[in-house]
Amino acid sequence: MYRASDRVDNAEWIERLEEACADLGLDDEACSTATDVFLSAVPDEERSKPAAAAASLYAAALIRGQERPQSAVADAMDVSRLSVQKRWKPLLENAGFSPPTW
Repeated sequence: MYRASDRVDNAEWIERLEEACADLGLDDEACSTATDVFLSAVPDEERSKPAAAAASLYAAALIRGQERPQSAVADAMDVSRLSVQKRWKPLLENAGFSPPTW
């Protein structure tokens, strides 16, 4: 869970998530889930936030049944695919979901 002030403190990242959702054709539910996942596990270091936001977006798309390729999510968030690949499973587990085994 996160505090309301987290939303204010990370407004820039929420805006980037919303833009990436639009670029990827994800609906409002997926975007809202991505925001919730990100805000529930915001890293302390500013340099880690882009990768965490991208991984949150990928995980949210999976949760909402709107899967997108990791490379497409990475491109939309301007991070490497490896950044998404390394971070999405722990975020998914932190949100209370079991990652797929494929």
